[in-house]
Amino acid sequence: MTDLDAKSDAAIGTVMLIDDDTFFHVACERLMRRSGLVKKLLAFPMAEDALEFLSRPDRPEIDVLFLDVNMPRMGGFAFLEAAVARFGKDFCRMIIVMLTSSVDPRDVERAKQFRAIDEFVNKPLVHAQIEEIAARLKSGGRPAT
Repeated sequence: MTDLDAKSDAAIGTVMLIDDDTFFHVACERLMRRSGLVKKLLAFPMAEDALEFLSRPDRPEIDVLFLDVNMPRMGGFAFLEAAVARFGKDFCRMIIVMLTSSVDPRDVERAKQFRAIDEFVNKPLVHAQIEEIAARLKSGGRPAT
């Protein structure tokens, strides 16, 4: 877990990032740190590890999940199916943003089949997207707590 030294009134408590691209992890950490809107970042290169982490009773509440569509072993959609099966509706309390570098329209169509997915965005993440999510949480959007 990375503490991002955010402002004490940061709108986003904990972000979970699941993406197999470690360079993207570094870029996201830098973006979230500079925004001052995110307190903590949990980054996982493998979806299976994130699923196990979510099973821990001492884990923090997650406000936002950024989830890559295409990853080895377990992709983003398979992760969502497994997480909902394991944790039920409680898993869907967080804001879920699917990330992709793909231009395949089938990914967008598949994302529409998951009610838990709030947004489907193309990489890279930009500051305005973090601000939009922070504003949603401040105005009563789906926080984890």
